[in-house]
Amino acid sequence: MEPSDDATPIVRPYARTRGRTRSDYDLPIEALITTINGGGSDVARMNPEHRPIADLCRQVQSVAEVAARLTLPLGVARVLLGDMARIGLVTVHTTAGDASGQPEVALLEKVLSGLRQL
Repeated sequence: MEPSDDATPIVRPYARTRGRTRSDYDLPIEALITTINGGGSDVARMNPEHRPIADLCRQVQSVAEVAARLTLPLGVARVLLGDMARIGLVTVHTTAGDASGQPEVALLEKVLSGLRQL
């Protein structure tokens, strides 16, 4: 078997989350994430998996963008981002919705109206 051209070490996704598949936070894929205070002052509280996320989230990113840009499975990104939110490394900006997490009807009607005008 020949060595891979990819220099990235092979780490199983569950190892990055210590076997956890869920977070304390229920993060929808469209939730927006930003690093608090640029993330630089909180390096001591970060584990190695948090650092690239903190760097990336200096600009607003969605959960899906974090997963895609860092080539992480979506579930792993959700767990790591939830951990970071719990210890105050990132801010989670939730999307508009009602108590059940569904988008508000008025918002959906505005989107539909805008699509019809295209």
